[in-house]
Amino acid sequence: MNAIEVFQDWLDDYLNFEQLPQKDIFWLDTIDYLCKRFDNPQDFAPCVHVAGSKGKGSVSKMIACILEEAGYNVGLYSSPHISDFRERICKPSGFFDEKIYEQTIKEMVPNIESILTLPADRAITWFELVTLFAFLCFKNANVDWSVFEVGLGGRLDATNIIRPRLCCITQIELEHTEFLGDTLEKIAAEKAGIIKNCTPVIVAQQQTQSVKRVFSEKAFTRHAPCYFVEDLIKNASYSFKNKKMNIHFESEIFNRPIDTNMSMLGKMQIQNAAMAAIAVRKILPNLDESIIEKGLSKAKLPGRFEIIEKPKGYKEIPNLILDGAHTYNSIKVTIDTLNKILGENKVNLLFACAIDKDIEDIAGLFKYRFNKIYVTRPGDKKQSDINREKNAMKEAGLDFSADADYKMMIKKAFEESAEQGVTLLVTGSFYLVAEVVDFMKNA
Repeated sequence: MNAIEVFQDWLDDYLNFEQLPQKDIFWLDTIDYLCKRFDNPQDFAPCVHVAGSKGKGSVSKMIACILEEAGYNVGLYSSPHISDFRERICKPSGFFDEKIYEQTIKEMVPNIESILTLPADRAITWFELVTLFAFLCFKNANVDWSVFEVGLGGRLDATNIIRPRLCCITQIELEHTEFLGDTLEKIAAEKAGIIKNCTPVIVAQQQTQSVKRVFSEKAFTRHAPCYFVEDLIKNASYSFKNKKMNIHFESEIFNRPIDTNMSMLGKMQIQNAAMAAIAVRKILPNLDESIIEKGLSKAKLPGRFEIIEKPKGYKEIPNLILDGAHTYNSIKVTIDTLNKILGENKVNLLFACAIDKDIEDIAGLFKYRFNKIYVTRPGDKKQSDINREKNAMKEAGLDFSADADYKMMIKKAFEESAEQGVTLLVTGSFYLVAEVVDFMKNA
């Protein structure tokens, strides 16, 4: 085992709320205490903070890529990872030198293990330790800028100890309602918790005016300049060609239109790209538009409408498409993108979702589109309800096969898609995508 694998085993001894829902574990006292033990590494370099329900990972990656294209040494903290833990803590263009991770582990683990008491005797969580690890890695890598994606919510997320130069908030959807609230407005209030005093915030187009008001009012109380993407951008358009997406948008904050080809696909990516471009322009007002365009063109993320042509071991499958979409709106966008790229070509679907997802509404999106549908669980790390998934598929009038044995269903979906010579879409959960990537390693 290498150092990172040993570190992951060590982390597994701590509560991981990504895998085990538990309500009363979110507060900032512990991460504040931990950071002080390490001389506040979160303050080492200027940073950008990104929250939201959908698109925050894409926006974070785009911002980081633009900053790197501008010549800066950039650290990017995001989640989840698909196949390698280091995906969470890296440079936009790849992993740090192994020595950075090893140095940080040696520095961090003994110090944590020497702790005898914590504030209110609360247990340290997995995410708090990973966030601290990111702070220390970025400091040891001597980054010029860092970009932090919020893990869950915002107000009490461990990343909210940072003091960013600018914040971004992407579109809000109903998600994690057991933690964040059961209305869009309540969830927005939690996300708005990242807005800091006198710190500019860029906000994506929202579903309702009431959600916009949550952000406007929070920014007003914090004396924070608040900019809505929809107010700054005009003449936005996109088109697909050769499995790339050309985007175009204009704004008075740029000297000319932004026009570039992107590997990140989907209608929402034009708004994500606009947000990223605006964010960097606000913190680096003299940055040339060509650098913004090149940065956007280099942005890629695993499991975000990732197209793998003729996958290893199953070359009869024309395209394997991996997309971690897991809400109604995001899966709707995934299917829309699929249709724009592949037209009416036959496609099979491998689907699984976590227990908290609105599967009853999601199932209706699959009608009339897929040749065969395979339903399963998203692996062992996330709670799910296969019977509820099956019932939702039946209610939607879908023809499908289902089994809780996700490894068997992954194999079946690949083999039958290869026999039929049709594209396979994998969606519903990043955990399912991760299991498919693991399956492909041994194909």
